[in-house]
Amino acid sequence: MTGYKKGIFILNLLLFFAVFNWMIAEKESTIKNGTLVLLDLYPLDPRSLMQGDYMRLEYEMTRDWNRGEGFVSRGYCIVKKGANDIASYERLQTSNTGLAEDEVAIKYYGSSGLVKIGAESFLFEEGQANTYERAKYGGLRVETNGSAVLVGLYDAAGQKIINNYDIE
Repeated sequence: MTGYKKGIFILNLLLFFAVFNWMIAEKESTIKNGTLVLLDLYPLDPRSLMQGDYMRLEYEMTRDWNRGEGFVSRGYCIVKKGANDIASYERLQTSNTGLAEDEVAIKYYGSSGLVKIGAESFLFEEGQANTYERAKYGGLRVETNGSAVLVGLYDAAGQKIINNYDIE
């Protein structure tokens, strides 16, 4: 490998790690500073041989969205935060502006009939499926720009479900 090719390789490697670490820092910031909202789940429970046990999540509010003509494939789902951080669907809009004090905007994107908010699966240790069967809500931390990170599953009382392997 000649000198300039080696230099380009090292520069690309450093750029890759810089972008990767920036993405991690962004998610960590969302987890630390984001607003907690609990969304009603419509759980689906597949199993993956490569990943172990996981729960594919579908949110109750996305099942009712009209995805016909006029549906915008990218935008913001506006939810109203209620008691115990439980959120209820309000509307879809193309920007995250014009929100009431108790409203939170979550980015969504849709393609081929599916609508996603970026938190559609929850991985857990094999053998822990019984622990998460009682999940009623998906807990998301949401930044002001609308990006969301799934931080856990919650029961009907709004309490986080913690298994034997959680650090908390």
